[in-house]
Amino acid sequence: MGRVLATRAKNETRETGALKKTTPRALGRGDRLFKSVATAAGSTIVVAVVLVAVFLLVRAIPSLRADHANFFTSAEFNTGSEGNLAFGIRDLLMVTLLSSATALMLAVPVAVGIAVFLTQYAPASLSRPFGAIVDLLAAVPSIIFGLWGIFVLAPQLEPVAAFLNHRLGWLFLFKPGNVSLAGGGTIFTAAVVLSVMILPIITSVSREVFRQTPRMQKEAAQALGATKWEVVRMTVLPYGRSGVIAASMLGLGRALGETVAVLIILRAAARPGHWSLFDGGYTFASKIASAASEFSEPLPTGAYISAGFALFVLTFVVNAAARAIAGGKVNG
Repeated sequence: MGRVLATRAKNETRETGALKKTTPRALGRGDRLFKSVATAAGSTIVVAVVLVAVFLLVRAIPSLRADHANFFTSAEFNTGSEGNLAFGIRDLLMVTLLSSATALMLAVPVAVGIAVFLTQYAPASLSRPFGAIVDLLAAVPSIIFGLWGIFVLAPQLEPVAAFLNHRLGWLFLFKPGNVSLAGGGTIFTAAVVLSVMILPIITSVSREVFRQTPRMQKEAAQALGATKWEVVRMTVLPYGRSGVIAASMLGLGRALGETVAVLIILRAAARPGHWSLFDGGYTFASKIASAASEFSEPLPTGAYISAGFALFVLTFVVNAAARAIAGGKVNG
């Protein structure tokens, strides 16, 4: 028995020695390989984004040089012929910002409320199916939202729009717009539909962030006599603040780039808008989509690519601002 144990110990010693000799080299090779693969994977998205930006800029420059209007301040968007280009993004920027910002203001409080309810109040038997139903909204195609918005939601919103026009018309956001309220093709209708579309994105991310709140923090607040709402207010919401901001920016990115639903709902404006929620018009994405079938000549096509590049830059600015705000909140 002693001989067997001695032999086994000797073999284990040899194996351990061999492992000590081979492991550092093998691990070093594996680490280098994994680092190379991870670096390549991370660089791919950066290279793709840079290539997209370069493509848009190269195709936009000739049209920008041939533009007879101010690209940033003109409300005109005339691309009828190559020799008479006159286009600007003023109204496109206005409609895009108004619809997206309004959608965000409508969606964030509701999404945070749903996330708090599902993570802090609802029992597990209700939280899981209810959360799944909310997440299913993200699977609904944009065209369905657009048709629902213009044929079902818009008539229901007409009395609300008329009330806001009558009571708050002194404020520029609620002044009577340049399209009829009866048709529902306004920025206000588009914003409500967009808020429903981005709701599952914000809710899902916020829900996961709130679930990560350390149990010790909540128990400490309860030990001090805090009510359920005070626990949520003092621990859950501060802990998940940066996550909610990140979720909101994801939703804003979806709203900025939404095309089909907005194209179905919004009606072309007869005159330039005045920053009213009851105006019509085009967003960047819907304007480009509306003329996609006419992309045949280089310079007129480049005008729409210029608008696309402006939207590309806008999304980067929004995300950079969100990261700065979230970083400041975390450090604070």
